Amino acid sequence: MRLVPFESPFSEIESMFDRMMPRLYSWPRLIQSRNGDKTVSWSPSADISETDKEYLIRAELPAVKKEDVKVTMDGDAITISGERTQNKEDKNEKYHRVESFYGSFTRTFTLPEDVDSKNIKCESTDGVLTIHLPKTQVQKAKPIEIKVQ
Repeated sequence: MRLVPFESPFSEIESMFDRMMPRLYSWPRLIQSRNGDKTVSWSPSADISETDKEYLIRAELPAVKKEDVKVTMDGDAITISGERTQNKEDKNEKYHRVESFYGSFTRTFTLPEDVDSKNIKCESTDGVLTIHLPKTQVQKAKPIEIKVQ
C-alpha cells in the first residue's frame, strides 16, 4: 500500500486559480511542496509606466540586497527573481508579529515588441528595483496584395 500525503480539499481550486491568473496578486500564499514542507510564496508588487523614450518597471524589494536579485530576459519576457533572507533572531528579542515575507520570489512580465532588448538597464535604490526598457522604432508591415488565381 502506498501512503499519499493529505492535500487541502481546496488544492485543485487553488491550482486552477494559479494557472488562470498567475501572479496577478502579490500577496503571499502558503504552498506545500511534494516532500510535505510548507513554504510561503510571495512576489514583489510592481508599477509599470511609460514615457516617450522608455517603459519603466519599478518593483518594491525592501530589505533585498541587489546581489540577491537577478533580472533575465527570455524572448518577449523579463523576469525578476531573487531571495529575501530573514535576519538572525536575537535571543533577547521576542517577536509579537512578523508581517514581512522571506524566501525566494519571482515575477515575470511580457514585453511589448518595441523594446530595445540590447539596451535594458536596471538600478536598485532605496528598496526599489527600476528596470529601464528603451523603445525602438518598429517597422510597420505594409499590406501586400496577393492575387487570387
